[in-house]
Order: sequence, then C-alpha cells, then structure tokens
Amino acid sequence: MLLPATMKAMVLNGHGGPERYEWHEDWPTPLPGPREVVVKIGACGLNATDVNTRTGWYGKTGWSGRPVRFPLIQGADAVGTIAAVGDRTDPSLIGKRVMIDGWQRDWKAPEDMNRALYFGSECDGGFAEYARVDPRNMMIVDSPLSDAELATFQCSYTTAEAMLARADVGAGDTVLVPGASGGVGSALVQLGKRRGARVIALASEEKHAELSVLEPDLILPRAPDDLRLTLGNEAVTVIADMVAGSLWPQLIGVLERGGRYVCSGAIGGPEVTLDLRQVYLRDLTLLGSTVIPANIFADVVTYIERGEIKPLLAETYALRDLVKAQAAFEEKRHVGNIVVIP
Repeated sequence: MLLPATMKAMVLNGHGGPERYEWHEDWPTPLPGPREVVVKIGACGLNATDVNTRTGWYGKTGWSGRPVRFPLIQGADAVGTIAAVGDRTDPSLIGKRVMIDGWQRDWKAPEDMNRALYFGSECDGGFAEYARVDPRNMMIVDSPLSDAELATFQCSYTTAEAMLARADVGAGDTVLVPGASGGVGSALVQLGKRRGARVIALASEEKHAELSVLEPDLILPRAPDDLRLTLGNEAVTVIADMVAGSLWPQLIGVLERGGRYVCSGAIGGPEVTLDLRQVYLRDLTLLGSTVIPANIFADVVTYIERGEIKPLLAETYALRDLVKAQAAFEEKRHVGNIVVIP
C-alpha cells in the first residue's frame, strides 16, 4: 500500500494545559524502517499517562528518566490495520488487524526495564492516522470487537494484570480495588475475578449500577469514613491501588497479616502517611508496578480472544476533539475507558 505523504494528527508541543495540543491535517506520515510496520489507526484509548505527560506530573525527565521530546504524538492504546511494511519485514502482514503494545521493548534485552520505551510518551503514539512500530511490539488480534472496544484494553488491562501478577493474586485472596470505576480499576475487577479471587470494589455510588455488570463480589462507597467498619468481616489480603491520597492510611490498616499492597498510580495524591509499624508488625509487603513483564501483553490479548474479559467503553470522540475527550476523562464521571477515533 502506498502511504499518503501527510496525515491528520494531534500534536503536543510542550508541558502545560490543553492549549499545548495542536491539530494538524498535514503532519508527515511516518515511513517504516527496514524491520518496521506502519499501522493505520482505527481507534486509540485515553489514559492518565496522557494527562500526566502533558502537565509534567512525572517531572522533567518523564516517568522513565528520559526527557520528553516535543513535538510528540501521544496515545498508548492504539488499534488498527497494518498499512505498510519495511523491506525486511514480512509483506503478508499488510491488512492484519493489530493491537500495539504500550511497552516498546529493546528485543536485545526484552526484560530489561531500563531499555523499554512507552508508546505515545517516549516515541510517537496513536493520536494520529498512522503510527510506526516494530512488529515484535504488537499482536495480531482475532476478535469480533470493534476497534474502539479493543482500544479500551491495552494500557489499563496490562497494567492491572501486571499488578495482580506481582502481588501473586489467586483463588483464596480477597482483593480490594479503590477507584474501581476507572480504566485500570475496572480491569482489576475483571482480571481479579478471572484469577478466582474475591473482589471488593470501591466507587462513587452513582457508578455502582454500571460497575455491577463486571460482577464484583461487593461494591462499597468510594471513600468510607471508616473503611474497616464498612468492610465488616471481609478479610482483605491484597489491595490493588491506583488512587492513594487521603484514604491510603485506612487501606494499609485493613490489610490482613501477611497482606500485599500493590500500586501503579496515585490519582488521589502521591504523598501519603505511613506508620512503618503497620508494615513490619503485620508482615505486609508493599509493591510498585510500572514496567511489566514481556508476556503480560500477549496474555491479555489471549484473554480478549477467548472472551474472558469484556470491554467497558464509556464514550467515543473524534480525534480532532481530543481536548474535549480529555476534559471528560479528567472529570471522572465515566465508567471504563474513553476512546478517540481518527
């Protein structure tokens, strides 16, 4: 396929507010290197990393320690069809429907966390009509789901699956999920249930009905005054947290002896108060999770193909309306994921 010389793209020109985005209809279309492909994007999901990178929340060096380079095309959750391949890449890939892995590996050392780049943060991503990628950092997907539905999975579900794997969640565990109505939170509910765990979701009461379709074992208010009292006799062995903030001391306080706390975000506030006596006297384990093992993305795609997890698509917007979509994302009135379509 002959690629067009230019494409539509939403381009981020620096740290700051939404005014740092610029809509272009004549941005240069990426060309594949010898061992690369170019994907025509069908849909791309929104995530907190888009906002955090734009605002500089991770710091001047970004979340991997590398400076963010502008102009940048964001968008980590890209789904589409292979439109062109490099001269050393299998041409039969053209036309295949793919999901792009958020973690772009250095395949000389795929498990080396320090060499992994994030799609849409340290290289151009999916907020455009086309994106360039190493074919080893994508997967062909066989699913009846739409591109928009598939674009709800990658970031949220690989993040969630890595958190649960790191905490070694299985049957017999009771997992507490703060912020369960968000993208990662709702993924944690589904993937925790898939692992055979009992799952307790915390969410705003107006979102309980929508969240109930994921069949958590119990849904509780987002931030109870007394979490221990609200939980009753529930024995929480794992907390999978994207929120932190003011509820954090109560979260640690309700963990059973030997419990595990795993975190991959802090949307409620990153600075928390910790009494270390709670950690060592109750044999707790605190875990962080960012760069995921290389197998996690492939595992999640397999779950999708088997129908073991289902999409929770909140809204779709046109890509040129990304600023409106991101405003809706930041309002957090939705359940699941918001997606833009070029």
